[in-house]
Formats: sequence, structure tokens, C-alpha cells
Amino acid sequence: MRTQRILALGAVALLILSLAAVLGASTAAPLAVTAVDTVGMTVADMDRAVAFYTSVLTFEKISDVELSGREYELLHGVFGARMRVVRLRLGAESIELTEYLTPKGRAIPVDLRPNDRGFQHIAIIVRDMDEAYTRLRRFEVEHASTGPQRLPDWNPNAGGIRAFYFKDPDGHSLEILQFPPGKGDPKWHQAMDKLFLGIDHTAIVVSDTEASLKFYRDLLGLKIVGTSENYGTEQEHLNNVFGARLRITSLRAGNGGPGIEFLEYLAPRDGRPAPSDERASDLFHWQTTLVVNAADMFAQNLLAGNFRFVSPGVVAITDGRLGFSKGLLARDPDGHVMALIEK
Repeated sequence: MRTQRILALGAVALLILSLAAVLGASTAAPLAVTAVDTVGMTVADMDRAVAFYTSVLTFEKISDVELSGREYELLHGVFGARMRVVRLRLGAESIELTEYLTPKGRAIPVDLRPNDRGFQHIAIIVRDMDEAYTRLRRFEVEHASTGPQRLPDWNPNAGGIRAFYFKDPDGHSLEILQFPPGKGDPKWHQAMDKLFLGIDHTAIVVSDTEASLKFYRDLLGLKIVGTSENYGTEQEHLNNVFGARLRITSLRAGNGGPGIEFLEYLAPRDGRPAPSDERASDLFHWQTTLVVNAADMFAQNLLAGNFRFVSPGVVAITDGRLGFSKGLLARDPDGHVMALIEK
């Protein structure tokens, strides 16, 4: 009888522990990218870059720090790194410019093409395309498109959008974009006096949309918010790629920030891979910063998925000068860099 009673009590205890485990698992917060925080790029001359973005595009400088030390070497994968990092805001969104005081990196290759998989840009929303283009011409910006393009009405998801690609002083590709009524975030249609309103998304060239979705949707938890297939003479002249036919997929995080847009070139299919030896100090380096709720768990999932890391793993940031406590840099299937940070 005593043995049976002990066994019964043990079974009850085991049941209680099992229920506690289930309840604990059900109340634990799921892994999530809570927001797209900022989009960053490496620049050669910070003062020149800041002057361009603030004077031409009316960004506002909100922070300017110089960083060095072991934690930043590990985070960015650059030995001996000493960086000046400036954050600029336009509307509710921001970009982050980084100048490597040491070591200096390589310039953007002169033969980088818009359908190469190292290509990335940000899309800046404007109140009036004609006025914005006139302003850019006045400042003698370098064209990447032949001129502003209006996407045709036969395309239900993109018809009426007006867009133009150009370059900053380092050769980074930028886009100005104007949505017609009924398209884009409603905030872009509010009455405003400003010409440049904010950043809608960053676009990256991908080789395979489905493979990229396994990374951004299935692993990181971003949501698809729009798709389109764009082609025709307007798209060719916008991207400056003859015969361009693109599968476009737009994703967003739950709590805001710019979207991430895939550009898969269905034609032409001759886009080259991103340089395998790209480093954060190179001027063709971009990184998109995602706020996550559990950096260590995301790192485990990235390792399990055999994704490449820039950092050796999660790096603790002790000085707090960039506003987060730990982070890591990892590459998506095409080599684009995502910075996952935990605040």
C-alpha cells in the first residue's frame, strides 16, 4: 500500500510539472522581430555624406558618436575598427551612416549593376515628384534612372506609382517615390508642407524569392504585405536594366519601421552574386537593423539553418551608446547583412 501511495503521489507530481511546463511554454513570448529600426551604409567621408543628406534630402542629424573597442570589432567583424556613426532621421524613419576611420574599406565597384545581388537601396517618399526631381537636378545628383517614371495602369499593384533612382556622393543607390491615391501607407497621403516625407522601404536584389522568404518570413517572422510583377519600358528605364522583369515582394515587421522589399529579376537572369569577401568597412556594405526580443534564440535558429554570420555570435554591448545591449550581424541567402539587436 505504501509503495502504491508513493507511486500515486509521484504520478500526481509529474502531472503538475507537465502542466506547469505546458503553461509556461504557452505564456512565453514567441520569437519576434518587433521593428525594423534603421537602414545603414558605409561612407567614405562622413562630413560630405551628412551634408548631402541634410542639405539635399532634408534629413535631420540626431546622433554622432565615435566607437572603438573589442565589442565593436567582434560585432562588425572588422579587426582594429574605429568608427564614426551618425544617425539621421526623416519623418519617423532613420538611416545610420558609418565611416571607418580605420581600417578603410573598398569603394563601390564601378560595374555594380542594379540586378546584381549585392544591390540595395532605400525608397524615400516625396510629396511631389516633379518638385523633388527639379531639386535633385539643381544639386546635380548622379542619375541612376534615365528620369522619373510612372508605372503603367495595367499593373494593378504598381500602376500610378512614380519613381526615380539616383546616387549619393559615395555611389549608394537611392530612390524617390510618390504613391498615387489609394496606394502605399495612408500616412504618405497626409497633408504636409515637407517635400521629403520619410523612408518607405529598403529594397534588396534576391536570386530566389522562396529561399529569401524562408529567412525573412519563416525565421524572422516578417509578414508579406504586397506582391507585384513589374515589366515594360517604364520599369526598364527606372532600373536602367534592358528587358527588366521583376517579381517584387514587400514585407514588414509588426511594430513599424521601413519595409524590406525583394527584387527578384525574372529577366535578365545574369545578375552576379554579392562579393564573398565583402566587409563592413567596404562602401558597398549595407546593413538593415532589426529589433528582436531574444537575440540568443535567434542566433541558435540562424545556426541551425546554416546561415552565415558576420559576428562570431551574439555580442554584448556594454557602453549603450547605440541604444542596444546585445546584437549580431548575419547574412541572408544572398549575402545581405541583417543586424539583429536586443534593446
